[in-house]
Amino acid sequence: MSIGGTSGYTDLTALPELVAQAVRLGAELGFDKSCRPEQGRLLHALAAGATQSIGETGTGCGVGLAWLVSARRPGVRVVSVERDGRLVEHVRRLFDGVPDVAIVHGDWTDAYAHGPFDLLVLDGGGNAKGSGAADPARLVRPGGVLVVDDFTPATEWPPTHAGQPDDARLHWLRHPELAAIEVRLAPDLSSVVATRRLSRAAETP
Repeated sequence: MSIGGTSGYTDLTALPELVAQAVRLGAELGFDKSCRPEQGRLLHALAAGATQSIGETGTGCGVGLAWLVSARRPGVRVVSVERDGRLVEHVRRLFDGVPDVAIVHGDWTDAYAHGPFDLLVLDGGGNAKGSGAADPARLVRPGGVLVVDDFTPATEWPPTHAGQPDDARLHWLRHPELAAIEVRLAPDLSSVVATRRLSRAAETP
């Protein structure tokens, strides 16, 4: 979730309708930590590749979720986990009638009960930024994609944050289960995008 994310949307007519509705909900509730348009477009593109299921931590007001749902293939299940019960109720109403979408009220670790996923977006807990780190071996299918949002683009190696090594970013970039890269989305925004490696047995012809 990005500070100023909700207010970063200006022309709602250019958005998928469900995304526009989620942005309006965020504005009505005074929730300004939605994923930014740049992040949303990345999620939109990646969601189109999922064949079975998509997971998300940190539903917020459902903007990122709406980007994912708007691009998924028919029948792909989407599960989003949010710890704020008030937001959960609002977002459930927003997505009422949208098939194969579940908004779970709970801690990010509740995602384990619904995985593994073809695409997992760590926009809330589990991103290694202080709330623990999700285990891709349990939550992402081999060959599946993991996205961790809301980094400031690195300008040096190793990357730093507040003058110290950026342990969260390094956790994902160096994770033995993942082939990962940092993708710059704006001058002040980047995401780590990773593919879970296939097991050696799966790689053998």
